[in-house]
Amino acid sequence: MPTRVCCCCSALRPRYKRLVDNIFPEDPKDGLVKADMEKLTFYAVSAPEKLDRIGSYLAERLSRDVVRHRSGYVLIAMEALDQLLMACHSQSIKPFVESFLHMVAKLLESGEPKLQVLGTNSFVKFANIEEDTPSYHRRYDFFVSRFSAMCHSCHSDPEIRTEIRIAGIRGIQGVVRKTVNDELRATIWEPQHMDKIVPSLLFNMQKIEEADSRIGPPSSPSAADKEENPAVLAENCFRELLGRATFGNMNNAVRPVFAHLDHHKLWDPNEFAVHCFKIIMYSIQAQYSHHVIQEILGHLDARKKDSPRVRAGIIQVLLEAVAIAAKGSIGPTVLEVFNTLLKHLRLSVEFEANDLQGGSVGSANLNASSKDNDEKIVQNAIIQTIGFFGSNLPDYQRSEIMMFIMGKVPVFGTSTHTLDISQLGDLGTRRIQIMLLRSLLMVTSGYKAKTIVTALPGSFLDPLLSPSLMEDYELRQLVLEVMHNLMDRHDNRAKLRGIRIIPDVADLKIKREKICRQDTSFMKKNGQQLYRHIYLGCKEEDNVQKNYELLYTSLALITIELANEEVVIDLIRLAIALQDSAIINEDNLPMFHRCGIMALVAAYLNFVSQMIAVPAFCQHVSKVIEIRTMEAPYFLPEHIFRDKCMLPKSLEKHDKNLYFLTNKIAESLGGSGYSVERLSVPYVPQVTDEDRLSRRKSIVDTVSIQVDILPNSVPSDDVVSNTEEITFEALKKAIDTSGMEEQEKEKRRLVIEKFQKAPFEEIAAQCESKANLLHDRLAQILELTIRPPPSPSGTLTITSGHAQYQSVPVYEMKFPDLCVY
Repeated sequence: MPTRVCCCCSALRPRYKRLVDNIFPEDPKDGLVKADMEKLTFYAVSAPEKLDRIGSYLAERLSRDVVRHRSGYVLIAMEALDQLLMACHSQSIKPFVESFLHMVAKLLESGEPKLQVLGTNSFVKFANIEEDTPSYHRRYDFFVSRFSAMCHSCHSDPEIRTEIRIAGIRGIQGVVRKTVNDELRATIWEPQHMDKIVPSLLFNMQKIEEADSRIGPPSSPSAADKEENPAVLAENCFRELLGRATFGNMNNAVRPVFAHLDHHKLWDPNEFAVHCFKIIMYSIQAQYSHHVIQEILGHLDARKKDSPRVRAGIIQVLLEAVAIAAKGSIGPTVLEVFNTLLKHLRLSVEFEANDLQGGSVGSANLNASSKDNDEKIVQNAIIQTIGFFGSNLPDYQRSEIMMFIMGKVPVFGTSTHTLDISQLGDLGTRRIQIMLLRSLLMVTSGYKAKTIVTALPGSFLDPLLSPSLMEDYELRQLVLEVMHNLMDRHDNRAKLRGIRIIPDVADLKIKREKICRQDTSFMKKNGQQLYRHIYLGCKEEDNVQKNYELLYTSLALITIELANEEVVIDLIRLAIALQDSAIINEDNLPMFHRCGIMALVAAYLNFVSQMIAVPAFCQHVSKVIEIRTMEAPYFLPEHIFRDKCMLPKSLEKHDKNLYFLTNKIAESLGGSGYSVERLSVPYVPQVTDEDRLSRRKSIVDTVSIQVDILPNSVPSDDVVSNTEEITFEALKKAIDTSGMEEQEKEKRRLVIEKFQKAPFEEIAAQCESKANLLHDRLAQILELTIRPPPSPSGTLTITSGHAQYQSVPVYEMKFPDLCVY
């Protein structure tokens, strides 16, 4: 019971004290005296200068009641304070607020849960009041610390523990609302406050994640859930906090999330981490998304030596963040994302290679195998992230990323790539090649360029095709799939899936457009390069069925997207050359591969004949396929790529009706207006530097043209046979190419210097002499071409590497392309 004073003493007391004393009843169970409370409120509104004294006196009484454990009078005092706060909004309320906050602090410091909840409720009411003027001296450090501690309550009674935690979360929410609306709101974003607030909210959010393990997009909680469930309330508060974050304080709110996830080891498994960052990405303003991505990348760098599953968990979080950020503003982090991911991809491959090399017998071997599988999880996560991020970029940025990734792919014998592979070894280098090409495959998925030059510029095409010469069937498959992504501008690839004889191509409903001028120029410039890689790719000894399927699709897509009449002739020449190579078998390929090439040629010629719709051509192809079906089914894709297909012992003894004949194809196409002169010239792939740079044996190791005269013939006097003596030094000089580049550079430098400094008369005289020499050599060649052979059996045989083409009479030879060196 409060101490009562006599009437005389009471009359001498200040009026505000008498009014305050009167609101307290004799028995606290009766509650606040409402009539006297109205008088006190009227007095406070009429004389706002007395508010600070009223607050001080109420605080004095409340402190005394708290110490004496008079909870009833404490409740009455706080109710009075709440009503005064709601009623008074003058500038004189500032001192009263200080007294109010002092009383709330007293309640929070008490060990009684009811008083803590009471103080929290009063503070929340105060936080919802909008003050007319800002307070420049008020700080909430104590309240942040106290409410955060309440969020971690470990009370033995579950109901009381839940009540205290809810009070702590609501208190933090009140602090955030109060400080954000204040002009001094920057203080709440300081790291010392965020390091307490954010982990407290995550601690409570984690409980609901453990209960239902939800990983879908965050849903808006109902009002009832907010009041009853601390996890839902904490999640709502976390969203509100992030939604109020600005450019300058975004990082301070995100970094404690990483610390909490690290401390509680929540990256493996990472369901809760994914859930947290989904909330973050959906709550912050879209233009700040790149800040979060940068923080994730930075944390990935900081944890690069952790276990593979932890790194995989962080990368998975990055994938989810990127998936959301890609729909809005990504900012300047595009190249940074890819550069960091590729760096970690290299690190993962390096760790994997070290584990394989350092693995020993027994249990260590099992551990190495486990780490190897974990590293593959990391690599797959990186590739998925790269692919998803790249596929959501605009076309102009995606082109840059394609070039960026291609520049990282290491090719044996070159130093053009920018990725450090010094520690990887051959196995690790192969692994990083596959990983990067898989990433490139995902980035190019869905890419639609208006012209093929935009999709496959020379600066991208050359390095892309280099791995197609490697002795690895998986690398070649990935290169072809990347090319298909870029070539297939009308989504025809799915219709061409699988290598087969298509009865009626019209049923596929192929979409195509008229070949534009840019695409025609592209094929004139790069067509031979594409043909060469398809030709060489068909003759690899480690090819599997998928390689032949992809090569067939490449030929079909070129026909659909890039083929005019000239390109069609070149493609048919290429197909016939592949057929001849399978028959001659200059590379000693197994019978399965030879039959696979024959099947590929049959499938493609069947496709192209129906695409150009020349009846005679279609009839010839159909007839050959029909004969093969009856006599040699292993020459058709439906049979050779089937399990347990019977293979022939040789191909040389087969009837010529089983083969596609050049003369009949030329006759059928010539009758429809095609220029078929070039069909009589056998296709020979060009020799490039890639043969020297790659680790495969090129079929064009040497290219020579020699004139063979049969014994019965008489050699012409005008033909001079120049035979170079083959010695060890000559072979050594031919093989040693280490100084070729330097010699070529020096020659070019001397030529440029000569044209810059030499007199004009000297340059003119030299050019005239070379012109005369060219004229003489041309006359000799033309004379050799036109003059009939010295005897009926005189023939000219062309040899390319190990391939020897059919001998033809000299006077029927044509030289469409003449190069004089």
